[in-house]
Amino acid sequence: MPPPTSSTREIPDISTVPRHIAIIMDGNGRWAKNRFLPRVAGHKRGVETVRTAVKACMERGVEFLTLFAFSSENWRRPTDEVAFLMQLFITVLEQEVTKLHENGIRFKVIGDLSKFESKIIEFIRNGEALTAENTRFTLTIAANYGGRWDVMQAMRRLLAEHAHLAAGFEESDLMPYFALNYAPEPDLFIRTGGEKRISNFLLWQLAYTELYFTDTLWPDFDRRALDLAIQSYQQRERRFGRTSEQVQKSLSGNGGSELAAKRTA
Repeated sequence: MPPPTSSTREIPDISTVPRHIAIIMDGNGRWAKNRFLPRVAGHKRGVETVRTAVKACMERGVEFLTLFAFSSENWRRPTDEVAFLMQLFITVLEQEVTKLHENGIRFKVIGDLSKFESKIIEFIRNGEALTAENTRFTLTIAANYGGRWDVMQAMRRLLAEHAHLAAGFEESDLMPYFALNYAPEPDLFIRTGGEKRISNFLLWQLAYTELYFTDTLWPDFDRRALDLAIQSYQQRERRFGRTSEQVQKSLSGNGGSELAAKRTA
């Protein structure tokens, strides 16, 4: 595995199409309510949208897709809804992982799995092992995940393995211990459903990610909606602390290879 990179320490490669997209899939319950359906109907429809999003991202050249499926705070939801989500998770794992493998997709789950029942953990581990060598695309599901949890667990693991660093360590020492250490930092973050916050998702990794918020509810997030998000991304000037003049000089001084990635503010 190549060492993880940091957008606060070095300027990452920039391409026209985001290499890594991270999404908070919000609005399933409201989608169902608008149709006088139970909330669980929205979650079922949301699974279909995940399939569409994976296919659409692959077709557009995206390499990594990370989806926030269940946060560490979602346990606060009604007990019956949480129970349904857990059963839905099992069903999806049973039905989808083999299909992912057949399509060359690596499957990963990040988060504190200790709260899940053993059957879910077994399905997750088996799915990760089955798809571990796939390189065409990486689908990550964040389940019982929280950004603050991720920072804390990374620090605990670092110090457990390198106690001598307790007196002081660098960002580069910590980065291999983050749950998403196998992927580049997201280029584009999308939140559906109209809310405009990141809700404890990838707090470290989103430092220089372009943020995109849409009122579209997750079950309605189709290929066109994804294209609108990518088009918005393509209009951004990604400076990473530099001035616009420095960015333009870098683009023109790179033999034209980065001109396709030029952003206009």
